[in-house]
Order: sequence, then structure tokens, then C-alpha cells
Amino acid sequence: MNVYEYLISYNIKPSVQRIAIMDYLLKHKAHPCIDEIYMALCKEIPTLSKTTVYNTLKLFIEHGAARMLTIDERNACFDGDTSVHAHFQCKACGKIYDLPMEMKDPEVEKLAQNGFITEETHLYYKGICPECSKENQN
Repeated sequence: MNVYEYLISYNIKPSVQRIAIMDYLLKHKAHPCIDEIYMALCKEIPTLSKTTVYNTLKLFIEHGAARMLTIDERNACFDGDTSVHAHFQCKACGKIYDLPMEMKDPEVEKLAQNGFITEETHLYYKGICPECSKENQN
């Protein structure tokens, strides 16, 4: 599915800016922040503003086409992968990694048994990634 069809599947009207921002999110799995997305795309789209990037990401989140990560209290990052998965942030380099996660969470099932309806689950880990761990050993 191309980016145009992807946006339509989330009931988002495609525009040049929206297509470029979603394409960037889907191709760059490093969970970029607004500034990173803006800096990467402003050369291609000179009329692009940070406000447009912010509003577009907000629209994507509202429609379920992207997720906002607040794993880092200094910056909000964005993820174009809306599948169920966890995140790991390296405290040394700051990189955020996607981690597989089971679809059925026993804690969520316990909540459901008590009448709670879980609409979102966020699972974050923080530590040292393998690359930084290797560097520290050398």
C-alpha cells in the first residue's frame, strides 16, 4: 500500500505535506521528533512550517495513523508503526528501538475482568543498547 492509500485508509485527506510527513515516518523508524521531521522535509517543501508538521502529526494521532511517544520527557517523538509493540530507549545514545510485544497482555485481561476497557497500552523500557554496551566494554 502506498502512502496515499495508507492515509485514505485512516480517513485522512492526502495533501503534499501529509504524504511527505507520513512517508518520512514510515521510512524512518528512529521515532523522529517534530524538529527532525521539519528539518528533513523543509528542503523538499520550502512552504512547510513547523506548525504544519505539528498539526499534521496531531491529525495522524487523532485518526490512529501514528503514535506519539513520550518516553523521553524532553521531547515527544512520533511512530508511524501503529502495530502493538513496546519501545526501548538507550540512556547513552538516546536511540529508541521497537520491541515485539504479545497481543494479549495478562494485566489488560485482568483489568477487563474488572470492567475496565483499555484503549491504549504504552510499554517503555530504558537502559543501554547493545551498541553502546559494546563501546563501554572497549
